[in-house]
Amino acid sequence: MAPKILGVGDVGVTKDPGGVLKTFALGSCVAVILLDPAQKAVGMVHVALPKSKTNPERAKQKPGYFADTGLALLFEQMADLGCDPRGKGMVVKLAGGAKVLDMDTRFDIGKKNALAVKKHLWKLGLGPVSEDIGGHHSRTVELDRDSGRVTISSSTGETWEI
Repeated sequence: MAPKILGVGDVGVTKDPGGVLKTFALGSCVAVILLDPAQKAVGMVHVALPKSKTNPERAKQKPGYFADTGLALLFEQMADLGCDPRGKGMVVKLAGGAKVLDMDTRFDIGKKNALAVKKHLWKLGLGPVSEDIGGHHSRTVELDRDSGRVTISSSTGETWEI
């Protein structure tokens, strides 16, 4: 089965055997990965910015673009697959949040994205069991539904799992 490709601001979930979700070029963006072992369901959102209030019109068109609206949509879509809508029983992993373009850290969007995602998760009583956040390189993330593996490859050519 070909992977379902998620672009910036996209949300994807699957329960299908052989299902794979993949997103490319996470720089300052953050991928939030959910795995529900009981339901054999996985989901991912490619978050670009922390707060939807900065652009309400874009949030309506593409809620996954923002941490607050993107996570809400991800949990909603996971609930549609039979998962607990509050995320109970889910495994959470994070990747991205790099300083790719903003080397002087004036804006540090990657750090703000990671913090916004974590704050939203904490409100639900959840936290990541593993993460690959920060640094100065972009990442590609692949989530395999059957194995639950999250494989990351970087712009430097390295590959690892979280």
